[in-house]
Amino acid sequence: MQVRIHTSSLRLVPLFAALATLGACASTGGTTPPTPQVNALYGQLDQAGKSYETALQQAREGNSQASQQTLSAALEQLKRASAQCGNSPGCDPQRFFSAYDRLLRLKDGSFSLGDDVEITGEQTAEGGNAGKTGAASLPQAQRSVTLLHGQQLSELIAMNGPVKAALEMWLTQWRPNLMSAYVNYQYMRYQMWPQYQNRDLPEAVLFGILAKESGGKVHAVSRSGAAGPLQFMYATGLRFGLGTDGSFDERFDPAQSARANAEYLDEQLKIFNNNLEMTLAAYNGGEGRMRRLAGDDTSTSFYDPRIYNQLSQETRDYVPAVLAAAWLFLHPDSYNLRFPKMDGAPGSITLARPASITELTVCFGSAGGMGDGWFRTLRNLNPRLDPQVAQPAGARLVVPKLLEKPYASRCVDGPWPILANDLHTAVLPVVSSTPAAPAARSSSAPAKSSSYVVKRGDTLVGIVRKLSCTDAQEVAQLNGIKHEHIRPGQTLKLPVCR
Repeated sequence: MQVRIHTSSLRLVPLFAALATLGACASTGGTTPPTPQVNALYGQLDQAGKSYETALQQAREGNSQASQQTLSAALEQLKRASAQCGNSPGCDPQRFFSAYDRLLRLKDGSFSLGDDVEITGEQTAEGGNAGKTGAASLPQAQRSVTLLHGQQLSELIAMNGPVKAALEMWLTQWRPNLMSAYVNYQYMRYQMWPQYQNRDLPEAVLFGILAKESGGKVHAVSRSGAAGPLQFMYATGLRFGLGTDGSFDERFDPAQSARANAEYLDEQLKIFNNNLEMTLAAYNGGEGRMRRLAGDDTSTSFYDPRIYNQLSQETRDYVPAVLAAAWLFLHPDSYNLRFPKMDGAPGSITLARPASITELTVCFGSAGGMGDGWFRTLRNLNPRLDPQVAQPAGARLVVPKLLEKPYASRCVDGPWPILANDLHTAVLPVVSSTPAAPAARSSSAPAKSSSYVVKRGDTLVGIVRKLSCTDAQEVAQLNGIKHEHIRPGQTLKLPVCR
């Protein structure tokens, strides 16, 4: 990739000059002048602006490493000053947010997000940008923060109270979910990201939705029946082409669900005048409801009390949570967050001997440094396969490319496939559904059975909750089910409460 900085076409107003102008207006309409402490903080803001100019000059001279170091130091200075500003009466934090955002965009390589960055014909990152124009021609680091239908994503992800609170949650209580979602996404990225790319939607938004909805588990099903990595309801999925292929629910297909999600966002962005917050609220709470609340004013703010106060707490939390996850995807370093470096290149294996996904998981162990094992990744990449059912020799399975060599060395011959098969085919004791001693069962225990046909979105736990007098293990034993795996159309025997 070649990036040329055109000094003759730089459209940026030097940041330090803009900050100096702000400093000259410190009294804002004749109010009390800033205290010496606040003036000192604004002085640090000025210094950050000068560092910005230095970084630009270093980039023009081709010294990208020095440029990034200068920027990193300026960002740290701004973060410290911004934190002090929040505790200093009379200090305007918005000045710091604006400067911080500008430096973040520069750090991502998107200097003015306009004519001052030119991508030459050699640019082919992300699988072939050659021949594209406009935002589609920018490298991913720039494009992620450049477009949401002509708007800066960083301007849409306003650093307001709800987003800050969500950032804290992702960095603390939800941190394990965020990290596992990132790992899951990286192995599915080659299937999902192109669907967003085709519609000029930021990848960060895709990750934010995925992290909040399913954590990157393609077979996730909610209590309400929403299914797949991006949690489509059945009717909405059908509207965007997610039907059934044989017995397979296409909501579980990562590429198909990403395509449908991109189409949905594109549709709703047009309805809500490219208001991302309102569009995300529609995705979570229903587009009909959001249209009724907005009425004729489709440009209204999500945080307008007329809208916000009428929403469920789930939707109020959902929108800033998605935006916060998207922001962390773009700027992890700025929040003391380190996502793992990963090789998500796709690959495949052809089975030399029959094996199930569970058996392959045992064979692979922690190959490639995957401490949590490969079960979730293999499930995500082969969503049509029952993980407990052995696939025949000659079957092709999709795997990360880094597992191709471990498969040949570990899972074709030797002790590991033998161990995996021995564990997988272990015979479990058969427990009769009718106890030998009736007195040992409580008076509320089931005496006979009825039947139930599994519907899309059902889970074994959800079904037994309706009975209140049994548990998932009892139903699984009654039907010979392993690992609580059920499928739509399956008829289950269910205990009947006395």
